[in-house]
Amino acid sequence: MSGESTVPAVEPHGGALEPSRWVKRWSHLVAAGGTVLDVAAGSGRHARWFAARGHRVTALDRDAAALATMARVAGVETLTADLEDGSPWPLPAGARFDAVVVTNYLHRPLFPKLLDALAPGGVLIYETFAAGNETVGKPSNPAFLLAPGELLDAVRPGLRVVAFQDGFLATPRAAYIQRICAVREVESPVIEANGAVVPPRYDLAG
Repeated sequence: MSGESTVPAVEPHGGALEPSRWVKRWSHLVAAGGTVLDVAAGSGRHARWFAARGHRVTALDRDAAALATMARVAGVETLTADLEDGSPWPLPAGARFDAVVVTNYLHRPLFPKLLDALAPGGVLIYETFAAGNETVGKPSNPAFLLAPGELLDAVRPGLRVVAFQDGFLATPRAAYIQRICAVREVESPVIEANGAVVPPRYDLAG
Protein backbone atom coordinates (compact mmCIF):
# COMPACT_ATOMS: atom_id res chain seq x y z
CA MET A 1 0.00 0.00 0.00
CA SER A 2 2.97 2.34 0.24
CA GLY A 3 6.22 2.63 -1.69
CA GLU A 4 8.34 -0.48 -1.51
CA SER A 5 5.79 -2.11 0.78
CA THR A 6 3.78 -2.82 -2.36
CA VAL A 7 5.74 -5.14 -4.61
CA PRO A 8 4.87 -7.96 -6.99
CA ALA A 9 3.59 -11.00 -5.15
CA VAL A 10 6.00 -13.85 -4.60
CA GLU A 11 3.87 -16.38 -6.43
CA PRO A 12 2.75 -15.40 -9.96
CA HIS A 13 0.76 -18.06 -11.76
CA GLY A 14 -0.26 -18.18 -15.38
CA GLY A 15 -0.02 -14.45 -15.84
CA ALA A 16 -2.37 -13.83 -12.91
CA LEU A 17 -1.88 -13.83 -9.18
CA GLU A 18 -3.16 -16.90 -7.41
CA PRO A 19 -3.51 -17.00 -3.62
CA SER A 20 -0.35 -17.41 -1.62
CA ARG A 21 0.45 -21.04 -0.91
CA TRP A 22 0.79 -20.09 2.76
CA VAL A 23 -2.70 -18.60 2.83
CA LYS A 24 -4.16 -21.62 1.06
CA ARG A 25 -2.23 -23.93 3.37
CA TRP A 26 -3.96 -22.58 6.49
CA SER A 27 -7.36 -21.53 5.14
CA HIS A 28 -8.94 -24.66 6.57
CA LEU A 29 -8.49 -23.30 10.10
CA VAL A 30 -10.90 -20.42 9.42
CA ALA A 31 -14.41 -21.16 10.70
CA ALA A 32 -16.76 -22.31 7.95
CA GLY A 33 -18.73 -19.34 6.65
CA GLY A 34 -16.76 -17.01 8.91
CA THR A 35 -15.73 -13.44 8.26
CA VAL A 36 -12.33 -12.51 6.82
CA LEU A 37 -10.45 -9.21 6.81
CA ASP A 38 -8.04 -8.99 3.87
CA VAL A 39 -5.60 -6.16 4.61
CA ALA A 40 -3.78 -4.46 1.72
CA ALA A 41 -6.03 -6.57 -0.48
CA GLY A 42 -5.12 -5.03 -3.83
CA SER A 43 -7.20 -6.62 -6.58
CA GLY A 44 -8.23 -9.36 -4.19
CA ARG A 45 -6.45 -12.61 -4.87
CA HIS A 46 -7.13 -13.66 -1.27
CA ALA A 47 -10.51 -11.98 -0.94
CA ARG A 48 -11.67 -13.92 -3.98
CA TRP A 49 -10.20 -17.16 -2.61
CA PHE A 50 -12.06 -16.89 0.69
CA ALA A 51 -15.29 -15.69 -0.92
CA ALA A 52 -15.25 -18.72 -3.19
CA ARG A 53 -14.98 -20.87 -0.06
CA GLY A 54 -18.14 -19.35 1.37
CA HIS A 55 -16.64 -16.68 3.61
CA ARG A 56 -17.76 -13.06 3.92
CA VAL A 57 -14.77 -10.87 3.19
CA THR A 58 -13.91 -7.26 3.89
CA ALA A 59 -11.16 -6.22 1.47
CA LEU A 60 -9.22 -3.19 2.68
CA ASP A 61 -6.82 -1.15 0.56
CA ARG A 62 -6.07 2.46 -0.37
CA ASP A 63 -6.18 1.66 -4.09
CA ALA A 64 -9.81 2.24 -5.06
CA ALA A 65 -9.21 1.14 -8.64
CA ALA A 66 -7.84 -2.22 -7.54
CA LEU A 67 -10.73 -2.76 -5.14
CA ALA A 68 -13.18 -1.85 -7.91
CA THR A 69 -12.22 -5.03 -9.77
CA MET A 70 -14.12 -6.92 -7.05
CA ALA A 71 -17.34 -4.93 -7.41
CA ARG A 72 -19.24 -7.96 -8.67
CA VAL A 73 -17.58 -10.63 -6.54
CA ALA A 74 -20.22 -12.18 -4.31
CA GLY A 75 -19.31 -12.18 -0.65
CA VAL A 76 -16.74 -9.38 -0.86
CA GLU A 77 -17.22 -5.92 0.63
CA THR A 78 -14.52 -3.39 -0.22
CA LEU A 79 -13.27 -0.53 1.91
CA THR A 80 -10.93 2.16 0.62
CA ALA A 81 -8.62 3.57 3.30
CA ASP A 82 -5.01 4.63 3.72
CA LEU A 83 -3.65 2.80 6.75
CA GLU A 84 -0.46 4.85 6.90
CA ASP A 85 -1.61 8.47 6.80
CA GLY A 86 -2.49 8.77 10.47
CA SER A 87 -6.24 8.44 9.94
CA PRO A 88 -8.30 6.47 12.49
CA TRP A 89 -8.68 2.73 12.00
CA PRO A 90 -11.35 2.53 9.27
CA LEU A 91 -13.41 -0.30 10.74
CA PRO A 92 -16.12 0.18 13.37
CA ALA A 93 -15.08 -0.11 16.99
CA GLY A 94 -15.40 -3.69 18.13
CA ALA A 95 -15.41 -5.18 14.62
CA ARG A 96 -14.02 -8.71 14.85
CA PHE A 97 -13.22 -11.29 12.20
CA ASP A 98 -12.70 -15.04 12.05
CA ALA A 99 -9.51 -14.43 10.06
CA VAL A 100 -7.15 -11.58 9.33
CA VAL A 101 -4.99 -12.07 6.24
CA VAL A 102 -1.95 -9.97 5.29
CA THR A 103 0.57 -10.70 2.55
CA ASN A 104 3.40 -8.68 0.99
CA TYR A 105 2.67 -5.74 3.27
CA LEU A 106 4.22 -4.37 6.45
CA HIS A 107 3.31 -1.33 8.52
CA ARG A 108 4.36 -2.11 12.06
CA PRO A 109 2.03 0.34 13.85
CA LEU A 110 -0.88 -1.78 12.59
CA PHE A 111 0.07 -4.91 14.54
CA PRO A 112 -2.11 -4.10 17.60
CA LYS A 113 -5.10 -3.28 15.37
CA LEU A 114 -4.73 -6.49 13.39
CA LEU A 115 -4.58 -8.62 16.53
CA ASP A 116 -7.49 -6.78 18.10
CA ALA A 117 -9.56 -7.47 14.98
CA LEU A 118 -9.43 -11.22 15.64
CA ALA A 119 -12.50 -12.79 17.19
CA PRO A 120 -12.07 -15.65 19.68
CA GLY A 121 -11.00 -18.60 17.58
CA GLY A 122 -9.86 -16.21 14.85
CA VAL A 123 -6.85 -17.00 12.67
CA LEU A 124 -4.06 -14.62 11.69
CA ILE A 125 -2.35 -15.58 8.43
CA TYR A 126 0.55 -13.26 7.71
CA GLU A 127 3.32 -13.48 5.11
CA THR A 128 5.75 -10.83 3.93
CA PHE A 129 9.37 -10.09 3.18
CA ALA A 130 12.15 -10.45 5.73
CA ALA A 131 15.62 -9.14 6.42
CA GLY A 132 18.02 -10.40 3.78
CA ASN A 133 15.68 -9.58 0.91
CA GLU A 134 17.75 -6.47 0.22
CA THR A 135 20.44 -8.79 -1.15
CA VAL A 136 18.17 -10.25 -3.84
CA GLY A 137 15.77 -7.49 -4.84
CA LYS A 138 12.86 -5.34 -3.69
CA PRO A 139 11.73 -4.45 -1.14
CA SER A 140 15.11 -3.47 0.25
CA ASN A 141 14.10 -0.74 2.70
CA PRO A 142 14.39 -2.09 6.29
CA ALA A 143 11.04 -0.47 7.06
CA PHE A 144 9.42 -3.15 4.91
CA LEU A 145 11.52 -6.13 6.02
CA LEU A 146 10.77 -8.18 9.12
CA ALA A 147 13.59 -8.76 11.58
CA PRO A 148 14.34 -12.39 12.53
CA GLY A 149 11.45 -13.72 14.58
CA GLU A 150 9.57 -10.41 14.47
CA LEU A 151 6.19 -11.96 13.71
CA LEU A 152 6.58 -14.28 16.68
CA ASP A 153 7.21 -11.29 18.92
CA ALA A 154 4.24 -9.44 17.44
CA VAL A 155 1.67 -12.14 18.27
CA ARG A 156 2.89 -13.02 21.76
CA PRO A 157 1.33 -12.87 24.23
CA GLY A 158 -2.22 -13.31 23.05
CA LEU A 159 -2.15 -15.77 20.17
CA ARG A 160 -1.16 -19.40 19.88
CA VAL A 161 1.33 -19.99 17.10
CA VAL A 162 0.34 -22.92 14.89
CA ALA A 163 3.04 -22.50 12.25
CA PHE A 164 5.98 -20.19 11.60
CA GLN A 165 8.66 -19.96 8.93
CA ASP A 166 11.53 -17.55 8.46
CA GLY A 167 13.85 -18.26 5.57
CA PHE A 168 14.71 -18.12 1.89
CA LEU A 169 12.73 -19.13 -1.20
CA ALA A 170 14.58 -19.67 -4.47
CA THR A 171 11.45 -19.96 -6.64
CA PRO A 172 9.42 -18.58 -8.29
CA ARG A 173 11.84 -15.75 -7.54
CA ALA A 174 14.51 -15.32 -4.92
CA ALA A 175 13.08 -13.84 -1.74
CA TYR A 176 13.55 -13.84 2.01
CA ILE A 177 10.17 -14.52 3.59
CA GLN A 178 8.71 -14.66 7.08
CA ARG A 179 5.24 -16.06 7.68
CA ILE A 180 3.02 -17.11 10.52
CA CYS A 181 -0.32 -18.73 11.27
CA ALA A 182 -1.60 -18.01 14.77
CA VAL A 183 -4.93 -18.37 16.56
CA ARG A 184 -6.72 -16.40 19.26
CA GLU A 185 -7.87 -19.35 21.29
CA VAL A 186 -11.32 -19.51 22.85
CA GLU A 187 -11.29 -19.35 26.62
CA SER A 188 -13.84 -22.09 27.27
CA PRO A 189 -12.72 -25.70 26.64
CA VAL A 190 -14.55 -28.08 24.36
CA ILE A 191 -16.41 -30.71 26.38
CA GLU A 192 -17.61 -33.86 24.68
CA ALA A 193 -20.83 -35.70 25.52
CA ASN A 194 -18.98 -38.08 27.83
CA GLY A 195 -17.65 -35.14 29.84
CA ALA A 196 -14.11 -35.36 28.51
CA VAL A 197 -12.31 -32.06 28.02
CA VAL A 198 -10.77 -31.87 24.55
CA PRO A 199 -8.00 -29.38 23.80
CA PRO A 200 -8.31 -27.43 20.55
CA ARG A 201 -7.22 -29.34 17.47
CA TYR A 202 -5.46 -27.32 14.80
CA ASP A 203 -5.17 -29.73 11.90
CA LEU A 204 -1.62 -29.50 10.55
CA ALA A 205 -2.46 -31.74 7.61
CA GLY A 206 -4.80 -29.23 6.01
